[in-house]
Amino acid sequence: MKKNFNTVLAIDPGKYKCGVALVHDHQLVIRDVVEREELIEFVTKILPGQGVIVVGDRTGSERLITELKKDIASERIFSVDEHMSTVEARKKYWAENPPRGWRRLIPTSLQVPPVPLDGYVAEILAERFLRRC
Repeated sequence: MKKNFNTVLAIDPGKYKCGVALVHDHQLVIRDVVEREELIEFVTKILPGQGVIVVGDRTGSERLITELKKDIASERIFSVDEHMSTVEARKKYWAENPPRGWRRLIPTSLQVPPVPLDGYVAEILAERFLRRC
């Protein structure tokens, strides 16, 4: 599947909240965490007509894909492997937000980021999809 997708909305589905990342021309535009009940409305507002939706293949993905196909029939929806995406997201978070003060002395692999990583995971999913295309 070698195609050129300009706009990708990646979703890391969860039971109560979902990470979302909008990537346009390989540049991150939005990275956020959205409540599960508000996701469909968020997607319809944020995604341009030519965009692609990428959904992680783990928790709740089948149900979410079914909902998306029902409510947003014109969009193309793809599934992406989520394996180890949280580990990659944690590395990305610490690369962008290095620990300060005494926390610099503790390896980041032993620290827990102070924010939910769902948005970072969604960004990783978008990157994986774009590498695959």
